[in-house]
Amino acid sequence: MSSRGFDTAQRLIDLANAVRAHPELPREVATALLARHGERPQDLAPDAFSGADLRELRDAARRMADLLAEPDPDLAAAALNAVLAEHAVAPRLSRHDGHSWHLHADREDAGWGEWFLASSALALAQLLTEHGRPVWAECAAAGCRTLHLHTGPGSPRRYCSPACASRTRVAAHRRRGGVSR
Repeated sequence: MSSRGFDTAQRLIDLANAVRAHPELPREVATALLARHGERPQDLAPDAFSGADLRELRDAARRMADLLAEPDPDLAAAALNAVLAEHAVAPRLSRHDGHSWHLHADREDAGWGEWFLASSALALAQLLTEHGRPVWAECAAAGCRTLHLHTGPGSPRRYCSPACASRTRVAAHRRRGGVSR
């Protein structure tokens, strides 16, 4: 978690990748991931985070994973607007649990899925307006579907890691008849 507050976009990426890797994301994996992103242990206890809550969160993460795979800015904006229209309310500033001020766009009584959809869509909308393009993507390497963020300077990142970029370059070199070991 950032010292400035929540890193909502990275929480989204991490949860979307987790659900893609494990469609029936186990409770212990989901709660560990949410705890790493600042959720309180008491909010992740079985009586506060039920099996139904976990299913709702997994469904929301799947929906957002599909949106994160959209590279076109206009289509991404339309998808974000749809999620915001369906799940968000007027944003409000909030400061709780030792965190700095941050925006909430979910209802006070929102369930886990609605909270995740509203907060994730708000974070992506902020990134889209700040950068003028999606700064999220699905890895371009063959066989890799890992989602990633690139909010730093320079060209948009095509690969989730240096390993995927290197593997792709080596494969292209070999296809062109380059020397192989």
